[in-house]
Order: sequence, then structure tokens, then C-alpha cells
Amino acid sequence: MAGLVIVTIVEGHGEVKALPILLRRLVAELAPQAIYEIPPPIRIARSSFLNRENERERTIKLASLKGGNPKSSMILLLFDADDDCPAEKVPELLQMSRDVRDDFPMALTLAKSEYEAWFLAAAESLRGKRSLPPDLERPADPESVRDAKGWIKRNRSDQIYSETLDQAAYSALFDFTEARTHSPSFDKFCRDFERLIAPFI
Repeated sequence: MAGLVIVTIVEGHGEVKALPILLRRLVAELAPQAIYEIPPPIRIARSSFLNRENERERTIKLASLKGGNPKSSMILLLFDADDDCPAEKVPELLQMSRDVRDDFPMALTLAKSEYEAWFLAAAESLRGKRSLPPDLERPADPESVRDAKGWIKRNRSDQIYSETLDQAAYSALFDFTEARTHSPSFDKFCRDFERLIAPFI
């Protein structure tokens, strides 16, 4: 595999730093010999992407420009689900994206309910790290925790959580297997990425 470009679209400042770290870890597992590039993520508010056709079109076209050749690039979109059901909303949002550029390999994930829920799903792997207690217990249903950021903050000894700092740091630390087992949305994200990268391996 050579020259793969992984283009990402996100909604939060934290994901701008965190998602490339997560993807580099995934590539290292799936295709350690890969030559690839992850340009800085494109950030857009989820409401703008969903409700403003011109903004959605502009964002997808910008992603296609960053990707260049559809045969050697992919577009990954990641938003928080918030109160939406990912199973119901993802097909709609993905089709909206493909309507702009259907020639690019593309996948869209809604993290339920937010990106940080993936850390909760792998909480035991984060024991004793970055101010989390050594006996940290994973919530029974991590994706049902509405305020995952607040959960992390409450469990840290310093009672602090910085989206732009800690999200990237935890993305470098949490265990993928544990997270996939306890977070269907993270498992979907990984399966989508595996599917898109497979032709390049």
C-alpha cells in the first residue's frame, strides 16, 4: 500500500487532535507497513452539516480535494450522536454525504452519545492514568452515560477534563478490544475503517 490519504470530518476541537491519534493506532494494527497521510481534520458543527446543504456540500468537496484521488483515499466522518439513535440517523447522514461525492470510499459514525463514551467503554484500561483512580470501574452501559466528559471529570483526582488535551491523551491510551466489546458505536467505527482500508493492504 502506498500513498493512502485518510481524510476526516469532525465536529469538535477535541476530535481535531484526538482522531488522527486514534487512526494512527488503528493503521499500526491493521497495516503496520502502510505509507499514509492524515491531513488535519475538517471541523464543522453537526447542526450545520445536517441542516445546511451548502455547508455540507462545501465540507465534502473540501474533503475530496484533500483526498485527491478517490482510488487512494477515503473520507471518514465522525459526529456525536447526542440524543439521536445512530442506527436511524447514520444512513441518512451518509447518503447526504455520498450525494455530494459518491466516487470516494466513505464512512460515517455517530459516537453514542459522545466520543468520550469510548473511553468509558475501556475504563479499566485507563486505570491509574492521567489522574484516574487505580480501581476505576467501567459503567454497566457506557453508551447510556449522557455526559461522558463529566463522568471522566468526576472520577479524576484533579476534577478536571480538558477536551483539547485529555481527549487526545486518552485516545493514545485506551484499549481498543475493551472499547469494542462495550461500545457498539466504537466497534462500528473500527469495522468501517477495516472495510475501507482492506483494499489498500
